[in-house]
Amino acid sequence: MNRLADAVSPYLRSHADNPVDWFPWGEEAFEEARRRDVPVLVSIGYATCHWCHVMARESFSDPELAASLNERFVAIKVDREEHPDVDATYLAAAGVFTANLGWPLNVFTTPEGRAFFAGTYSPPVAMMGQASFRQVLDAVEDAWSQRRDDVEKSAADLAGLLVTPPSPPPERTDIDFSAVVAELLGHEDRQFGGFGGAPKFPVTPVLLFALRASRAGVLEPPVAEAVDALVRRTLDAMAASGLRDPVEGGFFRYATRRDWTEPHYERMLYDNAQLLRAYAEVGNEEIAAGIVAFLANVLRRASGAFGSAQDSESILDGQRNEGGYYVLDAAERRHQHAPAVDGKVLTGWNGLAIGALARAGALLGRADWVSLAAVAADAVLATRRSDGTLIRAVLDDRPSAAAATLEDYGMLARGLLDLALAGGEVRFAVTGRELLDTLLAEGESSGTVFAVPGGPDATLARRGLALPSDPGEGAYPSGLSQAASAALLLFELTGEERYRRAAADALAPIAALAAQRPISLGGTLEVLAELIGRGRALLVVGAPEAELAQVARSGRLELTAVLSDAQAAAFAEAGFALFEGRASRNGAATAYLCEDFVCRLPVTGAAALAALLAGGD
Repeated sequence: MNRLADAVSPYLRSHADNPVDWFPWGEEAFEEARRRDVPVLVSIGYATCHWCHVMARESFSDPELAASLNERFVAIKVDREEHPDVDATYLAAAGVFTANLGWPLNVFTTPEGRAFFAGTYSPPVAMMGQASFRQVLDAVEDAWSQRRDDVEKSAADLAGLLVTPPSPPPERTDIDFSAVVAELLGHEDRQFGGFGGAPKFPVTPVLLFALRASRAGVLEPPVAEAVDALVRRTLDAMAASGLRDPVEGGFFRYATRRDWTEPHYERMLYDNAQLLRAYAEVGNEEIAAGIVAFLANVLRRASGAFGSAQDSESILDGQRNEGGYYVLDAAERRHQHAPAVDGKVLTGWNGLAIGALARAGALLGRADWVSLAAVAADAVLATRRSDGTLIRAVLDDRPSAAAATLEDYGMLARGLLDLALAGGEVRFAVTGRELLDTLLAEGESSGTVFAVPGGPDATLARRGLALPSDPGEGAYPSGLSQAASAALLLFELTGEERYRRAAADALAPIAALAAQRPISLGGTLEVLAELIGRGRALLVVGAPEAELAQVARSGRLELTAVLSDAQAAAFAEAGFALFEGRASRNGAATAYLCEDFVCRLPVTGAAALAALLAGGD
């Protein structure tokens, strides 16, 4: 029975013709495992994952192996992008069995969903000390049939450990940012840029934190200058390396070598969104424009929203090839099939892209980028349910059944607020506030700071396997830090203390951990730096001359808005108190530099604003 042919996920549909009798994630598979009294294989991957493709061809397309798998197991195929909570739960479990976490992730569970063995890619035949997938299946089946009591006990013990919160760390937000930055400087690869050796990832949340820390007043000037220089060295190194496609402009997910060469060629929306923001923050318009071109020309869907990724593989001259498309120049590429795009529109990742396009457009004076963000925002908001709640994913107007997560609400709320400031449309700020208020209301009823409507994934929750929100953010910021970021920006816009308190309360339990592991929690550190730093805002109201607008952008304050009088009045009327009483003076565009809701005397003219910004404190 083919259960995947009509799936929303392109990854699941790519497995629809396998001889494996795949189930999608949900109750049906576990009920079938209970009925047959067999273990479950939960196989997790995503559409642009190279080794997922390899294992699909080598093992899941093998009729003999599939027959053996179908006879002894119930098999579930999961798109980790569609079900990030499921992925996080089983990644946490898999860490007990293997240090080499990644995808494809193959987790074997009891019919109750409790993991008792896990691994990643397995070859079709044993090689270099690695068991074949057939051998893995045999070993798991033997353990299940011969040592059932031990298997079920260890699975229950592991499940209990995963859902039992560890001893809480001290709650604090006053961390030593100079010590954190010193650790980052110590991890820098001074020869090739970035952090650590191979494989090498951009870890953009850390770069964005470092930029924010250097500007938020939480570091002494020499330390701020040193960490700012680190970021620029890293961004320059990546821009000049094989990690970037010089033809279409996007960045690949990671490099297999320390010098940023031999990348894994999938190009992810979340990487490129964050890198767009980073390059815009340092004023590199050339690289930023290349990223925008990739988003607009490759990932953008007909609706105006963005697909999740582009594959690493393509068909070149009739042969399957990983990465070969990207060594071709523009003329040569026109005669080849481009790697496929996973057109699945993820709400959270689009929120990152919307915010990045808006911020980059505002910083670099590119109104067309802000417009691109607005179109994407309207496309994502059009997919909401009738009650206003978000969905996780959409493909060609078909919504996924997967529940929206904290990252969807947090990332979209923050992106909409950035868009409102960049384009002056208050409706986006109002909607961002509504999303954040929804999280706060749900959190209040569930005993947390932020919670999503409907709670965690229902299938995990029924089995007691739903984990607390995952704060990890090596590749992109967590839903927790993005919700806190949106809350802090709302505090700065409205003056409502409840928003600042929510940001602080949400991050206080992990602040100490973030200080200890900055590479893993860059997004959290960025918000913490903003939380204890100077709350500065720059408003320019009226129709500014080009030079005045340029000076406003050069300040690079996190909260900067260039608005007409009518737009400023609309923000004030909608309850954003920062804009109350802010209007142009004597027909000239007027700048207001504010700190903690206390504004300097307004100035007009580019020279006066430049002097005001240069005055610092």
